[in-house]
Amino acid sequence: MTQLFLVSVVCPDRAGLIAAVAERLFDLGANLGDAAFAVLGKGAEFTAVCDVPDGVTPAEIEDALKSLPETGNGEITVRAFAYDQEKGDSGAITHRIEVGGGDRPGLVARLAEVFQQYGANIVRLNSTRSGSGAGASYAVRIAAHIPADCTESCLNTVANTAGELGLNCRIDAL
Repeated sequence: MTQLFLVSVVCPDRAGLIAAVAERLFDLGANLGDAAFAVLGKGAEFTAVCDVPDGVTPAEIEDALKSLPETGNGEITVRAFAYDQEKGDSGAITHRIEVGGGDRPGLVARLAEVFQQYGANIVRLNSTRSGSGAGASYAVRIAAHIPADCTESCLNTVANTAGELGLNCRIDAL
């Protein structure tokens, strides 16, 4: 039997971090499910749902990951994951959308409102900001599930929202 845990590592970014964490989890018998990694400023975040053999405790996993030089003095948490690993229909990605250009405060909120308006689900979102001040640029990448009956309207509204803000918009159907 196995147990399902959510493993979260927030620490300074450094080369080899994912390799060290994934190897240590493998050594403990963990099988990675859905996982995400991002560099956040000079820090990094790794999160994964893991199938872990019975008898391996959250504290044991936390201690094993904290002992890695790559995690530095980072924050490591392991807790039971109470949700089913299988995605529902709204977890299936139908479109990838990228909106970018100059930094526009409120952009993520406006885009999220559009998706909500059409009953679309943001499956994954990643945003990056480069530079500062008037020269800052911003990009938002969204993987979304958009219901078939409102796809055209939703995507037109996303593109119009980007255009109103003077931003570029790229949409790819999957």
